[in-house]
Amino acid sequence: MTSQLQHYVRLPEPNLLFHPDRPSDRDIHPLRGLARFGPYSSMFTPSPIRVATLAPSGESQRLFEFLRELNQPARPQERTDYLPDWASFNSVFQTHLAPAASHCRRELDAQLDGELKDCPASGLLLAERLIRSIQLLDANRADFDVLFIYLPERWSPGFYGADDFDLHHQLKAFTAARQLPIQIVREDSALSYRCRASVMWRIGLALYAKAGGVPWKLADVEPDTAYIGISYALRPAESELARFVTCCSQVFDADGAGLEFIAYDTGDVNVQRENPFLSHTEMFRVITRSLDLYRRRHGGRLPTRVMIHKSTEFKEAEIEGCFEALKHIESVDLIQIVEDNGWQGVRWEQDRNDPEISQADGYPVKRGTLLGLSGKDALLWMHGAVDGFGRRPYFQGGKGTPRPLRLVRHAGHGTWDDTAKAALALSKMNWNNDGLYDPLPVTMSYAKTLAQVIKRMPGLGKGTYQFRFFM
Repeated sequence: MTSQLQHYVRLPEPNLLFHPDRPSDRDIHPLRGLARFGPYSSMFTPSPIRVATLAPSGESQRLFEFLRELNQPARPQERTDYLPDWASFNSVFQTHLAPAASHCRRELDAQLDGELKDCPASGLLLAERLIRSIQLLDANRADFDVLFIYLPERWSPGFYGADDFDLHHQLKAFTAARQLPIQIVREDSALSYRCRASVMWRIGLALYAKAGGVPWKLADVEPDTAYIGISYALRPAESELARFVTCCSQVFDADGAGLEFIAYDTGDVNVQRENPFLSHTEMFRVITRSLDLYRRRHGGRLPTRVMIHKSTEFKEAEIEGCFEALKHIESVDLIQIVEDNGWQGVRWEQDRNDPEISQADGYPVKRGTLLGLSGKDALLWMHGAVDGFGRRPYFQGGKGTPRPLRLVRHAGHGTWDDTAKAALALSKMNWNNDGLYDPLPVTMSYAKTLAQVIKRMPGLGKGTYQFRFFM
């Protein structure tokens, strides 16, 4: 028996596309690409993007000043090896940004500060007052595109609380059900944050996507492929009520665009160690509905390949349910993506003058490194050093030793290259993040956000949801 592993391969950094008719408008760097070419949907985004505001009493001016700042240039003071200069929102996204009409600007009651100080459950009170004001603004929904909500730092004791309370998720659960996109603007992380270029890129990108824009798509992907991410949210047990499991499925097409998902409660599950597994019938149901979502977006056409991601293993009943729903699909891959797997690695380089000598490199393992363990599982370094940003490799975060993801194939065949390339590319499709990539493919990273918000929604309809309302 040998301890030697298989030879690794290094996959190239995926390119992003910034124009539907100009394939040359591409870059591996999402922000650099926006600065050079503008957004993918520049010809179709509404202009102006109208911003409604909700602020504490007497503090709306701080939001108006912030909106004006979005249209002013800024140079980065952090991540200078990655962040480009911020020109202005109008310049980067090639559309205008404007405050909505006066009846779309609201302030909370002046006495709220005093009430929050005297309330032991300040988070619930704050959520109730914010939601009440949002309801009034919702009556004028046709007159604005995105709602900015300003939360000062003095209210921070109410941002989190007992019983898993999270003000951000609470507000998203209410507004998403009403298809109302909001952008929470916190004093500490937005208004008073030191690096203004970082804030402008982060808020500007999120604002554009929430208004319905498409910043970029994937440039080089396998056509006619559907990527499906399946996730679950366990609703907490309450008294004698049955515990529900919310099943979510996000569908991304070949260029990475996946703006809709389905979600519904089900009781037909087997929960093992807090991990729910669907029955054959339920898996058939969710995959059938996911396939219908893909067909509606593609003129009734079926994909030739379907790749399904989830964080837990595929049980036999789930595999059978998938194949029954996908019986007309040529190729099906069922891939488990494991974050916490115990593997770690360092990069060693041979001495240029003496091949017999090697030593640890000054940078971590390259992003895109793929190491096959067997025909069933492989390691993929989603996080790692990236070339193409100057004389030195770029390492997102700048510290630590990156751990690989473990990819486990429960169905499918062929080499690991296509599976790993898809995961690597989908890690660059989170439009609510100004980084080069996410540590997970978007099929999985969106799942975490959805699970936190959806379990707080009082009821789920039978239709589809647009992810921009949950960002």
